[in-house]
Amino acid sequence: MSVGVAILGSTGSIGCSTLQVLARQRERFRVAALTAHSNADLLEQQAAEWRPSYVGLVNSGKSEAGRGKGAECLVEAATRADVAIVVNGIVGAAGLEATLAALRAGKRVALANKEALVMAGELVTRAAREGGGEIVPVDSEHSAVLQCITGRRPTELERLILTASGGPFRTWTPERVAGATVEEALRHPTWRMGKKITVDSATLVNKALEVIEAHFLFALPYPAVEVVVHPQSVVHAFVEFVDGSVLAQVGFPTMELPILYALTHPERVPDAGARRFDPVAAGSLTFEPVRPDLYPAYGLGRAAAAAGGTAPAAFNAANEVAVELFLEGRIRFGRIAETIARVLDAHRPGDAGSLAAVLATDAEARRLAREAACS
Repeated sequence: MSVGVAILGSTGSIGCSTLQVLARQRERFRVAALTAHSNADLLEQQAAEWRPSYVGLVNSGKSEAGRGKGAECLVEAATRADVAIVVNGIVGAAGLEATLAALRAGKRVALANKEALVMAGELVTRAAREGGGEIVPVDSEHSAVLQCITGRRPTELERLILTASGGPFRTWTPERVAGATVEEALRHPTWRMGKKITVDSATLVNKALEVIEAHFLFALPYPAVEVVVHPQSVVHAFVEFVDGSVLAQVGFPTMELPILYALTHPERVPDAGARRFDPVAAGSLTFEPVRPDLYPAYGLGRAAAAAGGTAPAAFNAANEVAVELFLEGRIRFGRIAETIARVLDAHRPGDAGSLAAVLATDAEARRLAREAACS
């Protein structure tokens, strides 16, 4: 019997890649629910092909049988009885409540929405424990770690090294980076992703978010989660065990493999569409330290992680606002890190043990970020 899958953010990069994977796995999975933010035309095309029992459009549309509108449609799709796996491909804080609801309902959440764990890692992991749900990462780096540690005891894990491509500005000077255009920031050298995450890769905010995510996913202290720049994006993570042994997961850049593994974990299934690895084609692999002068926002993210409590939620909110303003052409690239720094300077971390506290921090940090960015 096929397993029902809900895809939150089905018209985005992760959502479209998930449907490509499912098209090759129709005997194992069926699409039970689809939601999108505002791309009604593509959502209608997807619904016509897959015929899910539920379709939701957050930003517009009308509510009728089997269809929902508004932000509540995310929770509705994620908690349906005919859904066993929820692929959360929503960008930003908007994905948090659906993740919590799905976990409380005992679903497996294939999580590409790293912001949920960054904002409310304690709440998300608690929801999984209490509701019987399961978090399986979709990010290529966290999927790589999971593939290396599956079957091992948690006490055997010593250290993680996540890799970062370095984005399009790896060889630039900090002065030149500060004035980068939107077009330049979106020119990622190895991955094809949505605009927000592409900018996050250029600032290395994406990697700071992944460090926080790894802390909650794998129960490691922050000093045990390191980052190294790896321009070729072939090695996705290194895992060091207590005896000093190191395993790595390698492959050409694609989100389809980690998506498939999140759907089938801990099993592996044949996939005719997967690109097979060729060491010769991969070429030389190089690794570099993260340069603090080139990626100041990364350091701010790690500082927020160390501060704990609501600081990561403030960091995430400030970044979301700053990236939005940058993409709209209202601030220069260098103002992204400056805006985050000003918000974190003003923020006093509190307890992140309730959804109300997290959402209040998110709202206040967004207000502060808009003031800081435009002043």
